[in-house]
Amino acid sequence: MTVYGFHASHEQVPPTDLLAAVVRAEQAGFTAAMCSDHFSPWSERQGESAFAWSWLGAALQATGLSFGVVNAPGQRYHPAIIAQAIGTLGSMYPGRFWAALGSGEASNEHITGGGWPRKEIRQQRLEECVEVIRQLLRGEEVSHDGLVTVDRARLWTPPDEPPALLGAAVSTATAERCAHWADGMITVAADPAHLRRMISAYKDNGGKGKVCLQVHLSYHPDEDEAVRIAHEQWRTNVFAPPLCWDVDSAEVLDQAAEHVLPEAMHDAVRISSDPARHAEWLNAYAELGFDAIYLHHVGREQSEFIDVFGEKVLPQLEVTRP
Repeated sequence: MTVYGFHASHEQVPPTDLLAAVVRAEQAGFTAAMCSDHFSPWSERQGESAFAWSWLGAALQATGLSFGVVNAPGQRYHPAIIAQAIGTLGSMYPGRFWAALGSGEASNEHITGGGWPRKEIRQQRLEECVEVIRQLLRGEEVSHDGLVTVDRARLWTPPDEPPALLGAAVSTATAERCAHWADGMITVAADPAHLRRMISAYKDNGGKGKVCLQVHLSYHPDEDEAVRIAHEQWRTNVFAPPLCWDVDSAEVLDQAAEHVLPEAMHDAVRISSDPARHAEWLNAYAELGFDAIYLHHVGREQSEFIDVFGEKVLPQLEVTRP
């Protein structure tokens, strides 16, 4: 069976409200959750960006859900600190936490003042970080000299079982590369042909573990309002790489999205006032072979989405993959 989870967007919802939302999501029937880890939102209209790791401890305590986070070690975060954060949550909540690791976006990472490396350098840095994190989670003392530097680091509170480290990928090249180090893969919704290629690029190159999908959607009982929500909150997220990686501020992203039309949002967000249509889309994603699908309603108000999907969408999603 495919697991259906709730995506908690720190860029859009204050952390207290987001905690209440994830508790409500569990009550509505969601069985898993994940969250973003940003320093900056994608747009000034989104207007939030709380610290994910503080929130994760509260969310794991407040619910019985499994949780994941998408993180970019190596610039804003030293890998030893991320290993400590992963290890602590893994120790406190065994079997309930995973982290997806990626190469990051300039809008979050530029704050260190260290410049923004080319993609191939960021990818190499990520893989060095992954190895450092894995060694630390195994209880080893680690020193490393490379694109990141580590001097005699050791986790004094390691988890009994290291949490899974997934690869975050949006291209087949990255999915193929993740296959060599990751315990699973997570990507974002796109056309079915591309998603099939993503799964194949990961699995055909030795990728193991679960493959997960994040779906951006907009629901409101009024169709026009569903489109308005998507356009108001998520039009800065229609851009493909490398623009979305390399723009370094919410203000510039807002300028870039100034002429994005409401109808263009259908290319990036599943928009409908009909719960049955959303169920149809989600079932189609599950049939591609995803083990877990995380639903992100791109509006800032989450309650109606959670309640309607709990009552009318989740019951239609009992899909067994072949």
